[in-house]
Amino acid sequence: FTLFSLFLPAAATTVYKQWIPNTNFETASNWDQGRVPCARDVVHFEKNKVISVFVRSPHVLTDMYLPLTGEFTLASGAGFAAFDGSWDPSCDSGATVRFADAEHHTWFDPTLWQALSAGRQLEPRGNIFSVDEERVPCWYDDVIFPPETSFRVNIDSSQQVIHLCSISLMGQELSSPEAWAGYLRGPSAPLQFHGNATLQVTGTGCLEKSGCTCGNTPDSHRICAALLRASGGKCPVPACRSPLQPLGHCCGVCGATINLDFTPDFDLQKYRNRLLQALLRQPKYAGVQMAISKVHKAQTFLGVIPRSSTPLIQIVLIDDGVGAQTGTTAEQLAADIMEDIAQHGEALGISSGKMEVATGSTFSGRVGSHTVSRITAGTVLGLLFSLLFLGGILFLYRKGKLRLPALHIPHPWDRAEDRVSPEPADDKGFDNPMFDVEPPSAVPGGETLQEMPPKDHKVFYINPLYDPSNMEA
Repeated sequence: FTLFSLFLPAAATTVYKQWIPNTNFETASNWDQGRVPCARDVVHFEKNKVISVFVRSPHVLTDMYLPLTGEFTLASGAGFAAFDGSWDPSCDSGATVRFADAEHHTWFDPTLWQALSAGRQLEPRGNIFSVDEERVPCWYDDVIFPPETSFRVNIDSSQQVIHLCSISLMGQELSSPEAWAGYLRGPSAPLQFHGNATLQVTGTGCLEKSGCTCGNTPDSHRICAALLRASGGKCPVPACRSPLQPLGHCCGVCGATINLDFTPDFDLQKYRNRLLQALLRQPKYAGVQMAISKVHKAQTFLGVIPRSSTPLIQIVLIDDGVGAQTGTTAEQLAADIMEDIAQHGEALGISSGKMEVATGSTFSGRVGSHTVSRITAGTVLGLLFSLLFLGGILFLYRKGKLRLPALHIPHPWDRAEDRVSPEPADDKGFDNPMFDVEPPSAVPGGETLQEMPPKDHKVFYINPLYDPSNMEA
């Protein structure tokens, strides 16, 4: 068990994504009784649970069981004293109070992070939101664990290293790889961070004026699993028939999305401010929220085979409409944005834009688009495999590895010739094509349908309606 340490406050001056839960002794939700232990209580920390606990004030307790591995960080004046048996009106009956398990707090849970402004104040909800992958710290973000708090966070990841611009914890900002490496060598880091990944401070933010992609896509399944845990892993049922699926978002949304192709002149921050000031602040769009960021969209060959990815600017618009009105205001704003792009896109560094809409109205322009794309992809895939199969057969045939049987395709005129025996070359007769006559039997003594005319007749025809023998009689 590590020694107690003192807390030294410090100020933060940049924009952060702040961690919400803590393992403070004075936080009521950290105890199974839903209250902070009092004088007559017995405090119980699980023996095999690793903890880091910040203590802000002095406490009197009857008894306290400590874990084998952990630390208490004491603020100035904080500490523990043994209960002397005096009467305490706020703690008339003692109980065993257990510290809650903090192992389930995961780095990739969007609900455990909140955005702070430059003054370390909560950003107002306003008109801006983030897609789910960007609610968790991105590689260019500054992360803050609030002063006078302790914490324990699971950093399991699909990436070996989770990159960050800087980290502030216990009132100290660490913004260089060397400073962070020094902290990792200390006793507190393994008590606060656990999991299969490593946090790495780079001291470098996003330097591209067109913005940077967040980098959390490899852990999108963790983000969505944490976000949807309360609902059994299922997304809420959307109010539109064909919801949109924004890149980086866990569930489909009703409203509109716009994908922008941009040039080197595009400035994401300036364009975001333009949309806010010129459009979103209009009274008619008060109920609309917008997410705008750079994302990577996967490119495919023939719409099926993954090929590469290309960066684009994604705008997601949702509104507070209900029923048939769901998404209609967002659709109107998207149309205004597209009109603005048509007029000023070149000056803004936007080369093209594509809008998709899904509203509660049955006349939504996007209804059925998924089905068409699936049919097209299946058709292309079928043609591709057919060509590959025929190409393989041709290759084997040319190499002599495969022999193909000679195929004879009968023609309609061949059938009549097959049914009648060939005549000698000197005969001048002809068959009447109006009738289908069987040739004479080739079996000796076999029955024939009719007698053949004498060979010395030079011109004749066979009429199957009459039997020559009958006429002679």
